[in-house]
Amino acid sequence: MTAVATSSGENRRLTLAAYAICLKGICWREGLRFLHQRERFVSALVRPLVWLFIFAAGFRQVLGISIIPPYDTYILYDVYITPGLIAMIQLFNGMQSSLSMVYDREMGNMRVLLLSPFPRPFLLFAKLIAGTLVSVLQVYAYLLIAWFWDIQPPPIGYLEVLPALFLVGLMLGSLGMLLSSLIKQLENFSGVMNFVIFPMFFASSALYPLWRVKEGSPNLYYVCQANPFTHAVELIRFALYGEINWISLAVVFGCMSVFMFGAIVAYDPSRGLMGLRGAPGAGA
Repeated sequence: MTAVATSSGENRRLTLAAYAICLKGICWREGLRFLHQRERFVSALVRPLVWLFIFAAGFRQVLGISIIPPYDTYILYDVYITPGLIAMIQLFNGMQSSLSMVYDREMGNMRVLLLSPFPRPFLLFAKLIAGTLVSVLQVYAYLLIAWFWDIQPPPIGYLEVLPALFLVGLMLGSLGMLLSSLIKQLENFSGVMNFVIFPMFFASSALYPLWRVKEGSPNLYYVCQANPFTHAVELIRFALYGEINWISLAVVFGCMSVFMFGAIVAYDPSRGLMGLRGAPGAGA
């Protein structure tokens, strides 16, 4: 009873400053991990740049894009796929951040973090924010390189797209966290990632307009419409040109809320090695 009362008293004494310090520490740790893993930064840029420099260059003359919102004129194919490649950066980053959470859970690091007096939803949300900030940095590094490739949205678009990037990063990070909460072993995560990442990416408007998909396969068109990644791409696309796609905004926000709630409810740090060692019969 005394321990419970003490814990309850500590929770009541937590101030906004304490929450801010905790959030800063988690973000700082994630940033240091990212800086120390230079291969992660390089791979995050190489993947979309290969699509931009090779795939888009090859299809530039074959796949012309008609005038569709938010564009006011005909555009080149590499301009069209840029929002999809941005969302791809955030998708892969969300999955990689979730992989690190699986690793932390296996090693017991998340169990130690969750022993702090801060509520579990706040700690998991702080991990999401930290991962999203890393993905936003990757996106702006990509946009800087794409600028030299004559992909130049309006200057104000670089600022207006920031809220969309943050919201999309939270949604995809929440999805990754939900998957990591449901996966029991680290070895299974890469297989699950392949079954999630590639269908989400290809069955969306990232590489081709949905009206072209509808002409070729009406059934696939409806699948793309129901894909949250499609709405993430369109939210970024419109934001880059100073507009808001309200339907995509609602879908992304709704999916983010559902994924985040599911991740918070399902996350179990006791599945890691520390939990296994402390389980009854673990030594058998």
